[in-house]
Amino acid sequence: MKKIVVVTNPKNFHLDISGVEVISEKNYLTRPELADLKNIRVFNLCNDYKYQTRGYYVSLLAEARGHKPIPSIKNIQDMKAPTMVRVISDELDQLIQKNLKNIKSKEFILSIYFGKNVAKQYDRLSQELYMLFQVPFLKAKFIFNKKWVISSLRSITFSEIPEYHRDYVREFAEEYFGKKRFSSPKPTRYLYDLAILVDPEEKSPPSDNRSLSKFEEAAEKLGFYVERITRKDFNRLAEFDALFIRTTTFVNHYSYRFARKAQSEGMAVIDDPESILKCTNKVYLTEILNNAKIAIPKTIIVHNENKDTLSVSLGFPCVLKLPDSSFSQGVKKVTTNDELHEHLGKMLAESDLVIAQEYIPTEYDWRIGFIDGEPLYACKYFMARGHWQIINWESKNKRNTSGNSKGIQLEDVPANVMKIAKKAVKLIGNGLYGVDIKEIDGKAYIIEVNDNPSIDAGIEDDILKDDLYKIIMRSLKTRIEANLEMPELQQ
Repeated sequence: MKKIVVVTNPKNFHLDISGVEVISEKNYLTRPELADLKNIRVFNLCNDYKYQTRGYYVSLLAEARGHKPIPSIKNIQDMKAPTMVRVISDELDQLIQKNLKNIKSKEFILSIYFGKNVAKQYDRLSQELYMLFQVPFLKAKFIFNKKWVISSLRSITFSEIPEYHRDYVREFAEEYFGKKRFSSPKPTRYLYDLAILVDPEEKSPPSDNRSLSKFEEAAEKLGFYVERITRKDFNRLAEFDALFIRTTTFVNHYSYRFARKAQSEGMAVIDDPESILKCTNKVYLTEILNNAKIAIPKTIIVHNENKDTLSVSLGFPCVLKLPDSSFSQGVKKVTTNDELHEHLGKMLAESDLVIAQEYIPTEYDWRIGFIDGEPLYACKYFMARGHWQIINWESKNKRNTSGNSKGIQLEDVPANVMKIAKKAVKLIGNGLYGVDIKEIDGKAYIIEVNDNPSIDAGIEDDILKDDLYKIIMRSLKTRIEANLEMPELQQ
């Protein structure tokens, strides 16, 4: 992706940034060949972002052209909004009080250059404010009235930077643009920037480190710069062209907010927020599968009004599921009325609706993976030793926590299993999904459709090997290029 720095007057911009083209705001706004360029990232360092000034129009037209501006119009408007400034001050309150506790005056000015301050002790605060507003030259004013609060935020011009700060600013600029995603020593190497959202603390993530490395390698071969990001990087999403979520997704969770923001920024995202909404709630899945006449185990949506009839209508054993459970967590098998009342009571205290299903014992579950509506891989997941699920979360022996798995050639999947998997996926979308199926006495039943399915090295890639990662990354690249052809969809 080509990088352009736009300034008010290049003659007065005394920063020599290696590998980055610097042009005037006038040229960016008036040269037709720049308007026609694709795959551009624009760093707006103009003197003024006020409404209807040239600096404002640089970011506005960059968005209209399908270029990626930093800061965006939204960032510029947020910086000016007193309500937003108060919200941010509250969100960062603990960090602000910690950083400014030794300041003796009633007022403090923090100058932020490319996310840094000349005093290292303020680096964390500076970085947090930069990530929120994405303004390269930013001045934050704090006032003390019982406690420190942000009074105002504004952009500053290069000419406002004190002479004794400029050596630091040059150093910060080299570091900022020297990052692989911003540098261009080999302009043809990186076409796009890909963020992979992970949670380093997650005990059972959708992908292990080996598979994440394989995704990165496959993406780089397709022309991506790849960076793993975490929940702290929410306000950096605009720096990327695509988001690949590899942390467990829920609706009431930061993963969903990332997907929503990525989609609103016109980015390619797997998986999209609609898929998360549909797949992570088992009540929704039950309804759409039933309405489509797709076979599922006998299922009852339980609530306080019908909970007492469950033992008669479903019998024992049966399986209780929280609507947003994943990786077999929040799922209980009950065999008696006492167990039913105990577990159902806890679940209904957490969710107004709970899923109850008949218990169908099988040696293994099928998992059929899909991308772009097409089958990608097939696996058999065997039950954990001595347990009724694939994962036994209560096992004290780590070796017995998970059952074995086996990759299966797609052409060897039974026709009834593949047919029902395809029917289920059509109800959801064209993202990356894993369809779980039980087969018993020649009949296939959908258990669930998972967005963001597990892809671990040596399991889901058992048949395709590295090609599995290439196919998924190629899908993201295709989505980016489709978005670039239709910039009006990004507004």
